[in-house]
Amino acid sequence: MSRFSPQFLDELRGRTLLSALVGRSLKLTRAGREWKACCPFHHEKSPSFYVNDDKGFYHCFGCSAHGDAIRWMTDQRGLSFVDAVKELADGAGLALPAPDPRAAERDERASKQHDVMAAAAEWFAGQLREEGGAEARAYLAKRGIAPATVDTFGMGFAPDRRDALKTALARFGDAALIEAGLLIQVEEKTPYDRFRGRLMIPIRDPRSRVIAFGGRILGAGEPKYLNSPDTPLFDKGRTLYNLDRAAPVARKAGRLIVVEGYMDVIALAQAGISEAVAPLGTALTEAQLERLWRVVDVPVLCFDGDSAGKKAAVRAAERALPLLAPGRSLSIAMLPAGKDPDDMVRSGGPAAFEPLVESALSLVDLLWDHEVAALPLKTPEARAGLKRRLAELSALIADGDVRQQYQEELRQRFEAAFFAPRGDRRPAPVRGNRPAGKKWFDPAPALPGENARRIGGGGVDALYGRAIMAGLLRHPTMVSTCAEALSMLVIGDGALDRLRSVLLDAAYDPPSVESGGIDTIFAQTGLSALVESLRRANGLAFSFARSEADAEVARRDLALAIEALASRPELDAALEAATARLAMGPDADGFAEQMRLIAARAEADRALAALSADEDE
Repeated sequence: MSRFSPQFLDELRGRTLLSALVGRSLKLTRAGREWKACCPFHHEKSPSFYVNDDKGFYHCFGCSAHGDAIRWMTDQRGLSFVDAVKELADGAGLALPAPDPRAAERDERASKQHDVMAAAAEWFAGQLREEGGAEARAYLAKRGIAPATVDTFGMGFAPDRRDALKTALARFGDAALIEAGLLIQVEEKTPYDRFRGRLMIPIRDPRSRVIAFGGRILGAGEPKYLNSPDTPLFDKGRTLYNLDRAAPVARKAGRLIVVEGYMDVIALAQAGISEAVAPLGTALTEAQLERLWRVVDVPVLCFDGDSAGKKAAVRAAERALPLLAPGRSLSIAMLPAGKDPDDMVRSGGPAAFEPLVESALSLVDLLWDHEVAALPLKTPEARAGLKRRLAELSALIADGDVRQQYQEELRQRFEAAFFAPRGDRRPAPVRGNRPAGKKWFDPAPALPGENARRIGGGGVDALYGRAIMAGLLRHPTMVSTCAEALSMLVIGDGALDRLRSVLLDAAYDPPSVESGGIDTIFAQTGLSALVESLRRANGLAFSFARSEADAEVARRDLALAIEALASRPELDAALEAATARLAMGPDADGFAEQMRLIAARAEADRALAALSADEDE
């Protein structure tokens, strides 16, 4: 139940002049008894957004945005309902109703926490200007960050001492500083400063109140960036850096850009691109995606142009799929390899960055390109695997209309790519405004002699089979450890299948798989050339197939990969049976089972993808 009664909310609306409130963000023009403006919620050249003070609501005849003063604060300003009511009540001189004792205690604690964080931000900013902040100032100058930008973002410096902040804010007490994440308490030892020897970047909530900090180390050491822990004020998975400053600009510009880090946001803002935000060192969460969509319908994800950035973009896309709705999606800006937004604007200014945003890939473009480039597609089996992966991605979309559109779009692309008449084979049509000739994902190279046959009934490419066998040759003790799952693998490549059988037999019968005698068996079965090529292979994308990998990590990853591959035939058979039952007539339970099996199979594939070694991550 809301702590605010309908009577209180009605009085609050009555005391708020809506045109004055909206006029703080929009230029309103009198239109009879109403006011009009270009709508902040969608692009338009002629005004269709009207504010009516008598009725106390706004309405857009273009996009149907509609609401009162509270809705304006939540939708346009991005505030929570409670924060919106509090801010409006402050402006109207209206006392808030007394909350229940527990809520009052929470509010009092939150108020004290805000005071602590504001004082810490002020102290850090002061330290940056002192003699001890010289190294941090030199770092900012080297990064091209102007003093005015430093002030705008409230940047500061944490001295490299264990009790500097603790002493400066002693008036709040250790308990409050620990709760705010500013001090670290380890058992019964004396609490000490969390941030030491770091450039400090305040993180603010939608009302521009400091709720956390990010600290960038200045010398050698790890981690490079240290964030505040989750606190009563700060939930890392729900917070976006700079959303308070970016949201109003984004609504006017009709775009919101998501970059990877603080310095990218700051560099873009200094270059005049103020509608940028960043997650806080983690992949985008569902809660963060919902916050982005409250500002614009199609945020632009702009990740670094390295392998880690590309994988992060795909992970964000897959996480967004279940949440898509009509008109609500993502687009993905493609940066040059090895470049991030900070690099781009420092070397070429906004003119170097803007074309990348303008040519952003649509979400369906990203998924298509990624899946097409993931594995070689030279055989019918490989193309069937692609078709299945595309179907699994589409099935993740909860909205029926959007799911149907994705299924149809991907089906058309598949047919255009692989079912054109012979002699007229052309690649699938390029969608969106992608620059001609630019591909984000390079196709996976085929190994020598690789015919892209399948291992497992679930459409896993034979590259996995080669990697598994290479891993077993490097870590032979895993043959007996994973014998049951290994025996369940459906391997279409005859040579790999024979090698699997030889390894399983040798694990239990002399000569042991770990002795030199196994090479004699390889020679007798005609497997020597294959074994030699697998032992030499060091570029397969798994830790267990790499000679320099940590042995413990490699053995763990090898076991996980074998288990994931072994689960696929059973999942495929169950899914085929569930699909057959649905073909006979509507069945709600059968449909739920089908969706569960599709999700389980997709999870097995994601587990395999996650095991892929990547030095950039």
